[in-house]
Amino acid sequence: MSDQQNTQDQTEASEDSTANNSSLLQSIMLNSAALGGFAFICTIIIALTYINTADNIKQQKKLAQLKALYQIVPKNFHDNDLLTDNINLHVEQLGHRNAQTIYLAKQQGQPTVIVYPVTTTDGYSGDISYIIGVNIDDNSIAGVRVVSHQETPGLGDKIELRKSPWILSFNDLSLENTQAEDWTVKKNGGRFDGFTGATITPRSVTRSIARTLNYHQQFIDQLLKKIATTNQKKVSNG
Repeated sequence: MSDQQNTQDQTEASEDSTANNSSLLQSIMLNSAALGGFAFICTIIIALTYINTADNIKQQKKLAQLKALYQIVPKNFHDNDLLTDNINLHVEQLGHRNAQTIYLAKQQGQPTVIVYPVTTTDGYSGDISYIIGVNIDDNSIAGVRVVSHQETPGLGDKIELRKSPWILSFNDLSLENTQAEDWTVKKNGGRFDGFTGATITPRSVTRSIARTLNYHQQFIDQLLKKIATTNQKKVSNG
């Protein structure tokens, strides 16, 4: 075989190798682009799913709160629109992480019950959110309803009215007719029943309710003025 033939063969082999390398590089680039595009699409889908789920959870919690609201203040106990007579406030003393809606019930223009949304972070399994109605005339409790929690089924979930009447034990109580040391469970020297195998949950709710009543007594006059001012602005803005 001549040197010329060897050179030609080497050249062809080099060209084939270059072509193969180029083809391999293109294949790698195409695969990388495809994987990157797939990952991007998956990220978008996951993000949209999270947003939709978060919005749905928020909406469900809002509906549960409104349902509980009308249990505490039945429609025949007020003649105003609770969805209008309210104010959005961020109250750290009530466990708020962001602005929450405080509702005001009225009869013939006179405030009768104010309803606070409250969250206690001391539950056995995390946050316990509830609403509490307080009578304006004597600062007593009109009612309490739990709207969301993650407490243990069959134990801590007895804070729900559909599981136990325990939550009704707060009705008509106030700081005036109940001593400070009574605002805890019997196991800790208080007046409220605990749950078998679940003391933390009822104790957390009980103490949180007492804190809410303290907040109410301190700030009710300011809140009524704020709600009145807010309603006037709503009317002015049409």
